[in-house]
Amino acid sequence: MTTYDPPRPWISSYAEGVPEDLAPVQGSLFSILEASAREYPDAPALEFFGGTTSYAQLLAQVERAAGGLRELGVAPGDPVAIVLPNCPQHIVAFYAVLRLGAVVVEHNPLYTPSELRKQFGDHEATHAIVWNNVVATVQAFPAELRVHNLISVDVTRAMPLKMRALLRLPIAKARESREALTTAVAGTVRWEDVLRAAPIGPGVAVPETDDLAIIQYTSGTTGTPKGAALTHRNLLSNAAQARAWVPTITRGPGCVVYAVLPMFHAYGLTLCLTFAMSVGARLVLFPKFDPDMVLEVMKKHPATFLPLVPPIAARLLAAATEKGVSLRGTEVAISGAMALPHELVVPFEAASGGFLVEGYGLSECSPVLMANPVAGNRVSGTVGLPIPGTEVRVVDPENPTQDVAPGAEGELLVRGPQVFGGYYRKPDETAKVFVDGWFRTGDIVTVDEAGFVRIVDRIKELIITGGFNVAPTEVENALRAFPGIADIAVVGLPSAHSGEEVVAAIVVEPGAAVDVEALREFARGVLTAYKVPRRVFVVDELPASLIGKVLRREVRAALRDLGA
Repeated sequence: MTTYDPPRPWISSYAEGVPEDLAPVQGSLFSILEASAREYPDAPALEFFGGTTSYAQLLAQVERAAGGLRELGVAPGDPVAIVLPNCPQHIVAFYAVLRLGAVVVEHNPLYTPSELRKQFGDHEATHAIVWNNVVATVQAFPAELRVHNLISVDVTRAMPLKMRALLRLPIAKARESREALTTAVAGTVRWEDVLRAAPIGPGVAVPETDDLAIIQYTSGTTGTPKGAALTHRNLLSNAAQARAWVPTITRGPGCVVYAVLPMFHAYGLTLCLTFAMSVGARLVLFPKFDPDMVLEVMKKHPATFLPLVPPIAARLLAAATEKGVSLRGTEVAISGAMALPHELVVPFEAASGGFLVEGYGLSECSPVLMANPVAGNRVSGTVGLPIPGTEVRVVDPENPTQDVAPGAEGELLVRGPQVFGGYYRKPDETAKVFVDGWFRTGDIVTVDEAGFVRIVDRIKELIITGGFNVAPTEVENALRAFPGIADIAVVGLPSAHSGEEVVAAIVVEPGAAVDVEALREFARGVLTAYKVPRRVFVVDELPASLIGKVLRREVRAALRDLGA
């Protein structure tokens, strides 16, 4: 392995107070919660529909849940699936699994049955903590994927009593809300019964720093499930790096973090969960982003730290302007997952009085790798600077051991304590993404003299829409089952609202006719909503290489030329 140490021009561009490097972390993710519970026992850790949970109460619930899971047979190293929206039970389950030395496997609760089945087939967890609405999906898995301990969670049980009473009223809106949050739980262990166990004793060992903590699924480029195996060191390091990047932000009870991003996503998990707990913040949980709901909380507890994506920032700003609600008090809003338009930054910062800066990361990197400084020297149109402890190289994509000239385009390689060691049980896939200990991001970038990184293109053909990754191959394979399709290519085209939108170009079989709307309706039955093509174009043929592989870049270019 090479010991090559590249130059680090970005250090001179760091904001005041941001260190060049960080000391190696020690402990486990559970130690984050323990430390905040010791320092801020009576301070609110969680807020959910107005109800609060203190740090002392949260720690007590985690210790009871860990005891209950242990009684059910969860052992160190066991993968435990969590399929929950943002809610207090999600936080408790997350830390309880980690307290046992088991491994958290996060899942999108809105996934279709086939999408969930693929991921469960990959990790083979026999314990799952599942939102009531998803229980039937998991129970319908084939015998070889049988979950022995299926724990059902009624999200409404974490709501204040007054709100729970309102949900029972015979009013259409209340009935709709209740039905959206609850379903039957036959054949499961209730979460409340897990919490009735005796707290886990101090004699039960806590996990080590380099133990596996989380399996975070990423679409990769093939559409087949690939779980990024993240250790306690990876995630502790990234939380520490995030803290170092915002040295002036309020800590303790005065810090308010809004979890408007889903915590099953790597971005939301780190910035809305581990980072928030590590600074003793009040974490306000939103099951889904609703501008009106966010603004109601903003009136009482303005967000000190607000992780978001550009569409959320735009909708929040528009709603605040319309309703006359102030965004003041938001010290730092950090945007990721897609390009942040400068024309959004200016009015948002004017309204909040704080900073709105762009960052960059990957699930394989816990996920944060870079961010713009929270200072006046931030550079619009870039993803910022490598955060402390992160090193980068820009290399020839065809010869990734060869660096390109300073300022030239090339593939971004990274290394640092937050970078994973490989994909779960996939050594061949892991070998493809490492070169001499450096992780290949698959992104083409430039780095300027001050160290600011600009994303130019992606080698990987992922489509990033609304902050979520969509693998074109997965969508293509799903749509090929629709009658009359001879060939198909799925690409991403620029969108002012979601970064990119999923678009399909199809070739119809001779003599056949394809109803485009029927095709999209079919797609909704097998794919999560954000993966369904927004537009479908019927074309005579698709450009292909000499070996017959469809050239998606040429498809994308052709659709752009058509004005799509």
